[in-house]
Amino acid sequence: MSAVIHVVAAVIRDQNNKILIAKRPDDKHQGGKWEFPGGKVEAGELAEQALVRELDEELGITAADCQPLIKIRHDYIDKSILLDVWELKHFTGIAHGKEGQAIKWVELSELSQYEFPEANVPIITAIELPDTCLITPEPRHEKNFLEKLDATLDQGIRLVQFRAKELSNADYMDLARSAIQLVHQYDGKILLNSPPLWIAEADGMHLSSQILEHTPFRPSLGIGKWVTTACHNLVEIEKAKHIRVDAVFISPVNKTSSHPMAEPIGWDGFKTLVDEINVPAYALGGLSNEDIHKAKENSAQGVAAISSIWNKKTSS
Repeated sequence: MSAVIHVVAAVIRDQNNKILIAKRPDDKHQGGKWEFPGGKVEAGELAEQALVRELDEELGITAADCQPLIKIRHDYIDKSILLDVWELKHFTGIAHGKEGQAIKWVELSELSQYEFPEANVPIITAIELPDTCLITPEPRHEKNFLEKLDATLDQGIRLVQFRAKELSNADYMDLARSAIQLVHQYDGKILLNSPPLWIAEADGMHLSSQILEHTPFRPSLGIGKWVTTACHNLVEIEKAKHIRVDAVFISPVNKTSSHPMAEPIGWDGFKTLVDEINVPAYALGGLSNEDIHKAKENSAQGVAAISSIWNKKTSS
């Protein structure tokens, strides 16, 4: 296999939150498929510099306020690439196919209708996932739990991992259904952390590291449903790759009161694990919304937390 080719790509949104995609020329690698605009990083260039240059050359726009989204390493039969993906928050100019390529502004919900190169698929998941995930604390009283969940959603949380290990199966199912309905009222997404229990209305299933160890294949949840898992080391990362999860939660970055005996891996350890998997990764363990920027600097999708999100402006 030849040397890895470093490529940058941009997720560009317009004022209506539509996303720009471009069609690859038929005579190029993966020709005829749609992609997120960008191109190869030249010798001596930083990734962000290459992105600004490529977007000017391809689309005639001047990029500003670029933020890392995800890095993907992918081996095709004929080449290996490192796809360095950025979110473009602002740009000037009118985007057009400056090199004659077809471009389209599409809704996020429409992206699945287009054929992308295989390496681009995790980008769509990263676009769909927010930069903050609430992991719910163990429910103590249903009325209070749902009130606090409502208040947390009202603060802007749009991804929830519903965790309730101490409830009976019947109580779990009842509370989970109420939580699903509430999260969906806010146009949010909810993952159920309690397999093998499953509710079809949920948006995905989260596997603990213990369940991951004994899961030989990806759970069949249906089209458009996410499978995520917890990872703490390279062995678990490899298993997550094997069953083709959509995202991982890597912990503990810092020491936590909930798991005081767990040795924190720090940001260096987190980055080492992220670099081994090509899906969005949430940093977890002693973190809050204030750590999102640091998390993204270390290739994270964002942060996941329990108390720092649950208790923020929601305490009764």
